[in-house]
Amino acid sequence: MDLLEYQVKEWFREIGIPVLPSQRIDHPTDLKRLKIRYPIVLKSQVHAGERVKAGGVRVVETTIDAIAAAQTIFNLPIWGELPEVLLAESKYDGQQEVYLAVVLDTAVCRPVLLGCKEADIDWETAGERMQHVVVKQEFSPFYARRLALKMGLQGTLMQSVSSVLEKMYQLFVQKDLDLVEVNPLAINAAGQVMALNGKVSINERAMNRHPDIAEMAAKIADGHSRHNGNLRDWNGLGKQRKIGILGNGTGSIMATCDLVVSAGGKPGNCLNLRHAFVTDTSPTTFCDRLAKGLNILAADTSTQVILINLLGSIPQAEELAEVIAKFVQNDNSDNGSRIRQESAFPRLVVRLAGSDFNVAKNFLATLKTQDDTLIMVEDLDEAVAQAVRIAKSGVYNKV
Repeated sequence: MDLLEYQVKEWFREIGIPVLPSQRIDHPTDLKRLKIRYPIVLKSQVHAGERVKAGGVRVVETTIDAIAAAQTIFNLPIWGELPEVLLAESKYDGQQEVYLAVVLDTAVCRPVLLGCKEADIDWETAGERMQHVVVKQEFSPFYARRLALKMGLQGTLMQSVSSVLEKMYQLFVQKDLDLVEVNPLAINAAGQVMALNGKVSINERAMNRHPDIAEMAAKIADGHSRHNGNLRDWNGLGKQRKIGILGNGTGSIMATCDLVVSAGGKPGNCLNLRHAFVTDTSPTTFCDRLAKGLNILAADTSTQVILINLLGSIPQAEELAEVIAKFVQNDNSDNGSRIRQESAFPRLVVRLAGSDFNVAKNFLATLKTQDDTLIMVEDLDEAVAQAVRIAKSGVYNKV
């Protein structure tokens, strides 16, 4: 579970990580009672990235401009998500920005400190510039200083960055987190550091040890439910439902999601089948995760289309067709038809790219379904176009 920025900043403030004066904005009129001085930065509070490119971050200098900007941002969906809250924050003049993170490396089962002297990271080539230190024993300030030195920092700046890293690690352990990220940590002309943005990912298996976090998770889930309801009326697209995406890689999922947005569709849940789900307590196969992913998306009443985009090679490629066929045949059964009348089964648009999938493609091409429940497509652009067309047509009206 990922927190929103304003929630992350509250935790940062409590642990002693430097953050700017800020105020939560639930409605544009709240800006009439703003307690921080202009100029300010208004930030959309959504889980999606690329807020700046989408127009979800605005710098304003007067109350009138702030209210107008807030009205725009509240009605601006980013990757299909509308904000329920904005964050108003003081503007900061940074001369330099760095990236810091504490992450749980499941390969070595140890926390790892990450740092880069560039905050705007190109993750395709990040390995060339990203420095790391594995925390092999009980944590001490030595680990933080070692990372700062590997990043090429010196003097008081090294001490300031090390101090932030120590507090990030303290938060990481206290809250049982998978990730604590500061991106960017800005440095002004006087050498002072400030966490301008942050990300926190909570380990869901550890949530029962933290009643306060469990309560926060319940509120987030309730907010998503109300958020989905609000989206039904957005821009007259009430009949257009979301497109759930299943893929076997982060890059392919992000590319598919971008294409859906570009084609005028609304992405829903996106599940990466390459890795186990956080709720899995025992080893799983790819086909196990495919079956579970299909059921998760089908259970979401906002999902009208499931777009499956699998690339390259996977284990159990031949069994993949059986999983999809079983899912579709359950829809075509008497029980499935009844369920579909009550809650509307989503359609499947399937694109399989790679010679390993030839057997699966041939089998699925012969599968007979009702109402074109399953559509096989060779080209990704065509698959996206088909999914968006079905979602906009409102063929199935979910309850």
